[in-house]
Amino acid sequence: MHRYRSHTCAALRKANVGESVRLSGWVHRVRDHGGLLFIDLRDHYGLTQIVADPDSPAFKTAETLRGEWVVRVDGEVKARTAEAVNPNLPTGEIEVFAREIEVLSAAKELPLPVFGEPEYPEDIRLKYRFLDLRRDTLHRNIVARTKIIAEIRKRMAGVGFTEYSTPILTASSPEGARDFLVPSRIHPGNFYALPQAPQIYKQLIMVSGFDRYFQIAPCFRDEDPRADRLPGEFYQLDVEMSFVEQGDVFAAMEPVIRGVFEAFAEGKPVTREFRRIPYDEAMRRYGSDKPDLRNPIEMQEVSEHFRGSGFKVFAGILANDDKAEVWAIPAKTGGSRAFCDRMNSWAQGEGQPGLGYIFWRQEGAVLEGAGPIAKNIGPERTEAIRTQMGLDAGDACFFVAGDPKKFAPFAGAARTRAGEELDLVDRDRFELAWIVDFPFYEWNEEEKKIDFSHNPFSMPQGGIEALTGRDPLTIKAFQYDIVCNGFEIASGGIRNHLPETMVKAFEIAGLSRETVEERFGGLYRAFQYGAPPHGGMAAGIDRIVMLLVGAKNLREVTMFPMNQQAFDLLMGAPSPATPQQLRELQIRPMPAKKAD
Repeated sequence: MHRYRSHTCAALRKANVGESVRLSGWVHRVRDHGGLLFIDLRDHYGLTQIVADPDSPAFKTAETLRGEWVVRVDGEVKARTAEAVNPNLPTGEIEVFAREIEVLSAAKELPLPVFGEPEYPEDIRLKYRFLDLRRDTLHRNIVARTKIIAEIRKRMAGVGFTEYSTPILTASSPEGARDFLVPSRIHPGNFYALPQAPQIYKQLIMVSGFDRYFQIAPCFRDEDPRADRLPGEFYQLDVEMSFVEQGDVFAAMEPVIRGVFEAFAEGKPVTREFRRIPYDEAMRRYGSDKPDLRNPIEMQEVSEHFRGSGFKVFAGILANDDKAEVWAIPAKTGGSRAFCDRMNSWAQGEGQPGLGYIFWRQEGAVLEGAGPIAKNIGPERTEAIRTQMGLDAGDACFFVAGDPKKFAPFAGAARTRAGEELDLVDRDRFELAWIVDFPFYEWNEEEKKIDFSHNPFSMPQGGIEALTGRDPLTIKAFQYDIVCNGFEIASGGIRNHLPETMVKAFEIAGLSRETVEERFGGLYRAFQYGAPPHGGMAAGIDRIVMLLVGAKNLREVTMFPMNQQAFDLLMGAPSPATPQQLRELQIRPMPAKKAD
């Protein structure tokens, strides 16, 4: 028999009754039932119940066992009695009566529990991540992650993509965040950068004559902490294709993404056909470019009902600002003053002066609107709003006014809040869609200049003619995102593969031809020698896994994450370099500047 095990802790079934077996694993918990000891033994695969009775030679050792000790157990498989069968456990019809127990490794008193799923301070969990990873939910999440990535690889290969690896040590490039820099010992004073994404390399792969590239790519960004991204590093499904238009990328990738979700959705419905929602429409309907489409609330403009009305606040805003609009956020079943007041208080907590509302109630044969706005605009305008928004007795509507570009994110947050508070969101499905037609440029108010809105390497719709003949802020890009349940899970575009178009696009954003040639020399030079039209996307592995396993944050689907301060509590990184390391690199740390 093998030194440590003949079976895993998930393998034994009723068919094994009568066999002598050997198991090894961790002591999950010990229960004393009147002298009879029950030990739940756990390994990577599952759990088996071990029984040690006072007549067994193993009993004396069994009495000493504590949680998370590592042991080897020899014993006989027996069937459980009918009343003792555990239908929730794959091994629940059997138990192993121990003949011999060997302690392979004892454990100190635990700094956090492994049995059960209690809430515990995150810094403790990250410092002792090797214990945290033994907990059932987190362990299953990590296993699911590996299976999801394997499924992605299988499906990508199935539709003709080939995986190619790109460098980790590379040149600095402006992907929208700070680079992690790596000093070169061989070239003193010079630095490599860790890739923020394989963007330029994957385009060069297309220029090199390859087609249908993909990679499960590590990406590194020195960003401030963000709720929707792990600090430091993350993984993405990186994709590029040659001789394609936008629709070709959609046709290739939609079945892959949908198939992965269906494979791991555990019966939850998954969108069959992804909607294609223009960016401008998404902002107006949902107040977000990553809307949760499970929320049925859709906003509409209702400016005309307030123009010249008795509600002087909104009427004045509309009269004094040509850009101003009033948007309505309908809230089915929200028609109570208590709910409306809660929404108003929430808005004030978000830094807003409040959130105007109307709610409708049935008074005898009359359906009337209530609330301060209804009183000020009168019954005729109130009824016109109700009709436009498709509302009825017991419903409510909230209103925001001003420049939509400034208030749209708040309106979107109000939509989300109302949908969740009223339990309108169908949480048991995956709703995926493409967001398309992103603006190519945006106005940087702080620097009073035009910046790229999304990816600077994308093709502007209309090409160089649009760049030379139109207001830059009206130009759309061949850029697109995939959104799912309120998260952006992928982003991509058709690339700008024409050198002169590329130069012109960067000139509008304030970068000269010389700067483009210097900063993007490899790509710019490659485009001089015959570049195919190409495009692609990148999907966030961490976010996809988080959605599929139902985790609440990205650290629950990552094996060894850093904390929100970008510190690895387990390994103690970052840490100071030794004097010898600094000498080899010819680097001298500068003391931090004191705050004034």
